[in-house]
Amino acid sequence: MDYQGQECRQQKKQHRQEPQSRLKKAKIKALNLLERMDRTEAQLREKLLKAEFEPELVEQAVAYVKSYGYLDDERYVRNYIEYRKDQKSRRQLEQELQFRKGVSPELIRKVYEELEPADEKLLIRRQLEKKHYDPENCDEKQRQRLIAFLVRKGFRTGDILSVLREQE
Repeated sequence: MDYQGQECRQQKKQHRQEPQSRLKKAKIKALNLLERMDRTEAQLREKLLKAEFEPELVEQAVAYVKSYGYLDDERYVRNYIEYRKDQKSRRQLEQELQFRKGVSPELIRKVYEELEPADEKLLIRRQLEKKHYDPENCDEKQRQRLIAFLVRKGFRTGDILSVLREQE
């Protein structure tokens, strides 16, 4: 018996299964995924769809885990920001949450309003230390590269220039 034939028969068998047993498997898969690590709704949906569950079963499984409080985007965003706010800029965290984790910008803004803001100037100073910035031995080209690096990290230009002026 060849492996491909066996795999094909298993897939046909899965699609013939009763919808209730497929739903139960989708719920169990969702619980197992959340057991290993916290996820957003979008991430969980994506994982379940990749596991070849039908979209309506995915929605039911997501609703199931949400009803028990196992899935909560607001909690996820709050934990994500709290854990990383001392290493990354606000803009960088917002982009990661929105584009990588699938969280709505409104939810991100709401959580940020409730949290104590991080001192972005302190984060800029830390980045400058990591880059071994020495204002006395830094020419204009190096300074511009440093500013561009910090802007790419999501820091505001005004904050960057303010910190650089302080250190000169």
